[in-house]
Amino acid sequence: MKHVLRFLLGALVSLAAVASGFAAEPAKGEAEPKWRALFDGKTLAGWLPSDFEGGGAVAVENPFRGGPGAIVIAAGETLSGFTWTKGGELPRENYEITLEAMKLTGSDFFCGLTFPVGKSACSLIVGGWGGMVIGLSSIDHVDASENETTQGREFKDGQWYRVRVRVAGDKIEAWIDDEQLVDVEINGRKITLRGGDIQKSLPLGVATYMTSAAVRAIRLRRL
Repeated sequence: MKHVLRFLLGALVSLAAVASGFAAEPAKGEAEPKWRALFDGKTLAGWLPSDFEGGGAVAVENPFRGGPGAIVIAAGETLSGFTWTKGGELPRENYEITLEAMKLTGSDFFCGLTFPVGKSACSLIVGGWGGMVIGLSSIDHVDASENETTQGREFKDGQWYRVRVRVAGDKIEAWIDDEQLVDVEINGRKITLRGGDIQKSLPLGVATYMTSAAVRAIRLRRL
């Protein structure tokens, strides 16, 4: 009888271990969240120039430099860019957005990506403050050049850079190409846009500062 009990106990332990192992693994065959294209490569459908005072022209070039179509932003007196017109369709959390951006001319940021964060919004600045600074504006009212997300990197004219932002799990994360440069906890933090004309990028937009740029492959997916 004791042998039988030991056998049954061992079998139960083994089954528990197997079940635990299955629970720890992600479900096989589970589909990846689907990306939604926000730029068709041919028109500004869904977007409008951001109406910055003194902003440069915004137009689609298709093809662009022998490749897929791109939205080209001419340098303005200060900010230039374009804004998404269908804000009611956008998620406020648990999503990713990605795009490709190229600096054409200028020495300041060529991609200021403004995106929703809960009831507020934030901007990922790429190439700001003289052309090298990366960071979020703003965290606890501190700009991208001075808060914990501040990074430095050289950006070449005429080269595409992949930009990806994720808002999920009380965090904002961001990558340039395959390098993660931002990973910040936002629970209990004050997340806002920098004051001024950048508000015209709400709820989602891309801006430059005294710099011309091209943007393509804008996509979003819910997580």
